[in-house]
Amino acid sequence: MVDNHELERRALELFRAGRFEEASRLQEEFLRQVMTSGRDLCTCPSGCKYHGRCVECVMIHRGHGDHLPYCFREMVNRKLAELAALTEHYLSERPPER
Repeated sequence: MVDNHELERRALELFRAGRFEEASRLQEEFLRQVMTSGRDLCTCPSGCKYHGRCVECVMIHRGHGDHLPYCFREMVNRKLAELAALTEHYLSERPPER
């Protein structure tokens, strides 16, 4: 419902193209749709007291700086996989000998 939402992806394209008014309108529509969906938007399996309270959860994670909120994992792992592919998925200077 939130991740990779078509409206927000389109809004980002418009922001990058310099079409700020149109992008802002799409972004507002994205937020309206998501916030009025009535669905539990929190993907974290933990039953912590901040479940579904994104702003507070993110502030806590920023505050301790140790790890990312659960809901960021898919996005970050996807980006890391793209970067790792640039080096054929090896972090060392050379791939291991075969």
